[in-house]
Amino acid sequence: MRSLLVWSLPVLISAGAGSALADGRTPAEPPVQIGASDAVAEWNGLPAGPGREAVYGLCGACHSLMIVKQQGLNRDAWEETLVWMVEEQGMPELDADSWNQVLDYLAAHYGVHSRKKY
Repeated sequence: MRSLLVWSLPVLISAGAGSALADGRTPAEPPVQIGASDAVAEWNGLPAGPGREAVYGLCGACHSLMIVKQQGLNRDAWEETLVWMVEEQGMPELDADSWNQVLDYLAAHYGVHSRKKY
């Protein structure tokens, strides 16, 4: 499984705007769900907001987004998790603006105060 994790993230990040995944989607494009009636369902439950596309692409490339949704971490703990993902799991490094946008998104939607049962 580890080789799959290391392999899939660089492929996702290195894909250009015209690149497509095996199923024809671009890396930031959500899968089409038959019968999905709203935009939240199209993004596997990720609510709209700045950072959603990055979280969808970075996190969903290697594991279920349910793992993200279940965490309920504060911003500092999310940052520690992202550092661990970069250093130990092969997640690509992000520029400072993208890093902060992802952290803001995760803390706002999946922080301690927003923890929901799924």
